[in-house]
Amino acid sequence: MTEAQTPAGLTTDLDGLRQNVGRHLGWSSWKEVTQDMVDRFADLTGDHNWIHVDAQRAAEGPYGTTIAHGYLTLSLVPPLLDELLHVEGVSTGINYGLDRLRFPAPVPVGSRIRVGGELAEVTDVPGGVQVKLALTFEVEGGAKPACVAEMLVRCYA
Repeated sequence: MTEAQTPAGLTTDLDGLRQNVGRHLGWSSWKEVTQDMVDRFADLTGDHNWIHVDAQRAAEGPYGTTIAHGYLTLSLVPPLLDELLHVEGVSTGINYGLDRLRFPAPVPVGSRIRVGGELAEVTDVPGGVQVKLALTFEVEGGAKPACVAEMLVRCYA
């Protein structure tokens, strides 16, 4: 088994995944959420709700500023999770879906977020394993998480 501690996270193989169930992988680096990111996400998805893209109107809204789309926050999983988990000896890994997803608090534009993850479960599937990761996004200085998700990833040998 190959297993090494990275600055935050775990580098391991398929057997190491099984042996590390229950392990918290640490926290990613902080990433600023900018209005440009929100605007580009709105253009890609067609979701131009004023709470995301109209700074003047949002200033008078419930959060006092524009906020990121929940799914924009979730879409930052790949680059941030890459800081926490590397699985060696696999031909490919695919996003298999989510078992649970909630957005308990907003992500104000201009704030910084990071993700923490726990290796919650590993189950065998034909040709590889399915990994359940319990993910939590926090906003720097925030009282509640911005996003909590149980993400499923399949790693194929």
